[in-house]
Amino acid sequence: MNKSYSNDQSVYRAKFSSITDLDICNAMNRLGEPNRNEALSVDARQELDLRIGCAFTRFQTKYFQGKYGNLDSSLISFGPCQTPTLGFCVERHDKIQSFKPETYWVIQAKVFKGKDSPLTLDWDRVRVFDREVGQMFVNLAKVAREAKVESVSKKEKAKQRPLALNTVEMLRVASSALGMGPQHTMQIAERLYTQGYISYPRTETTHYPENFDLKGTLRQQANNPYWSDSVKTLLAEGINRPRKGADAGDHPPITPMRAASESELGSDGWRLYEYITRHFIATISHDCKYLQTTISFSINTESFSCSGKTLISTGYTEVMPWQGIPLEEALPVCERGDSFTVDEVKLQEKQTSPPDYLTEAELITLMEKHGIGTDASIPVHINNICQRNYVTVENGRRLKPTNLGIVLVHGYYKIDAELVLPTIRSAVEKQLNLIALGKANFHQVLQHTLDIFKRKFHYFVDSIAGMDELMEVSFSPIAATGKPLSRCGKCHRFMKYIQAKPSRLHCSHCDETYSLPQNGAIKLYKELRCPLDEFELVLWTSGSRGKSYPVCPYCFSNPPFRDMKKGMGCNECTHPSCQHSLNSLGIGQCVECENGVLVFDPTSGPKWRMACNKCNVVVHFFEHAHKVQVSAESCEVCEASLVAVDFNKVRSPLPDSETQHAGCVFCDSVFQDLVELKHATMRHPMHRGGGARRGGRGRGRGRRPGGRGNPKKPKDKMAALAAYFV
Repeated sequence: MNKSYSNDQSVYRAKFSSITDLDICNAMNRLGEPNRNEALSVDARQELDLRIGCAFTRFQTKYFQGKYGNLDSSLISFGPCQTPTLGFCVERHDKIQSFKPETYWVIQAKVFKGKDSPLTLDWDRVRVFDREVGQMFVNLAKVAREAKVESVSKKEKAKQRPLALNTVEMLRVASSALGMGPQHTMQIAERLYTQGYISYPRTETTHYPENFDLKGTLRQQANNPYWSDSVKTLLAEGINRPRKGADAGDHPPITPMRAASESELGSDGWRLYEYITRHFIATISHDCKYLQTTISFSINTESFSCSGKTLISTGYTEVMPWQGIPLEEALPVCERGDSFTVDEVKLQEKQTSPPDYLTEAELITLMEKHGIGTDASIPVHINNICQRNYVTVENGRRLKPTNLGIVLVHGYYKIDAELVLPTIRSAVEKQLNLIALGKANFHQVLQHTLDIFKRKFHYFVDSIAGMDELMEVSFSPIAATGKPLSRCGKCHRFMKYIQAKPSRLHCSHCDETYSLPQNGAIKLYKELRCPLDEFELVLWTSGSRGKSYPVCPYCFSNPPFRDMKKGMGCNECTHPSCQHSLNSLGIGQCVECENGVLVFDPTSGPKWRMACNKCNVVVHFFEHAHKVQVSAESCEVCEASLVAVDFNKVRSPLPDSETQHAGCVFCDSVFQDLVELKHATMRHPMHRGGGARRGGRGRGRGRRPGGRGNPKKPKDKMAALAAYFV
């Protein structure tokens, strides 16, 4: 593999569908070159989705979030697959809303023979929509005292065993039967695959390869108490040949790869593994057979019938009992010409009912039918419309569109229906498949599709007023939303705090909107102002156990210094003299991450703390101190800023009941027992640096100006603090 020809490195691809020794060894022994056409097809799909989605999403989000305050969505996204997916949900919603119930009538007849319990018969005309016509038929039937048997038919029928399991069917069943969403199902399936319990879970194939070891796979399940009897019977009597499904040329169907127990996999993992295993056993079992009996009656001139099923052999339903033939009361034994006594004939009034909201399983079926998304991306598209607050998941995993989702789809229909209909995406998918087969040119398909959507985008931008009219009906203007909180630095009038996602401040006088940190609480910060722009500061907090820091609404979106980025609060501001900045309140380098600085939180008393301005480390210190201040002086050992502490005389933990002391939080022996390190409960995405790394003790790189930067980590104290994470 390392040999190169003409200075080109050789790249090979190993193809395997399960993480087992045999499959990996076989794949390594049969290395092949990557399929360039398939790679180009994937590249085209990625580029189209990214460029089209970004253009529409950016425009929609900036346009509508600047006008309406209660959209309750941080992103108003568009996607070539995501939007038609939402369209299916809204289409069903519109059918429900426009549905008008219609009254109809059916005739219900009951007959009996001897001492047998009465039989309820179905009317062959099914129903009528005119009450008088229905009453006429009832009057005709009531004349007769007896119901005559016209025919008795008995027919043996079979309920076919399922096809081999592919991704779409797994997602459908997981949603409808197991109550698990598609995204969650795929996460569990991927975990089971990487742990070696099942084969690769992303496949469109429903046909086992000719060389697939069905018996070997079945034999692995012989000792499981839930289905061991069925497995042993199949092994003894011989397996049934699986039904011939579709071979998409990707991966084999999803099958179990080794035995497992519930204790190994956990609750949801076991439920999915159990279904996959039962489905596999069912595919090589016999069909379920039953006898269907139908008795036809005549009551005067009207025809009625009743039917029943009698189980002959359970077949595959022994391992999939939820698909079994339900037990029914046996029909009476009778022959043609027999008579039954009419018990009653009556007219029943009923109403047509609207369809219900789409279930996830029904939506997956529609997406597959119309070619929206692939087996791998279907769960992502459904998850996106849920996360973006376009639909909510109701009881029974039904998807109910929100006002925002409804307005968006109706707006697309008003401007350009092709943006939401599945037809154009389906046509694009066909072109992408042709690229994969080498029958279409990558650049031509890409350019042609981009040209189409470029024209659609320009038309959409020019016609956005049509969607805006629908938005005005459902949502409040941003100026009429929210509550007054802090003053604008430009006009000095109160700005309104809009709590709905994304939370932001809006000045109706200046008609300006200012972003804020998300996923936390916002409140006024002592009516203090930013020295740069006169905006009143607000305080962001993640809760009593988490972090909090002041934010200037203007600086948050318009960084005042070159070394600052958008989305930074005062705890990262490099202003040389502001009392709220990193320069005034920064103490020393974070004990966990390399780039963070521990910044004192002056609002945290009496449970004082300092928190990293990059990661989620919080250091609690000097509880119940009367006053804590960051000194301008630095520690000679680690260069961290010194801290001056003033305790109440009654509760002072200092030696000899001293009430005041200044020293280094990390190095001073007096402060040694007064410092406690914790992880904050953080969800704020603006904190770059992610989770703290364990044992990270690299060189200090504090960015605080004015002689306090580059604080070193004192080894003994760092080791003591790091011990909290071990």
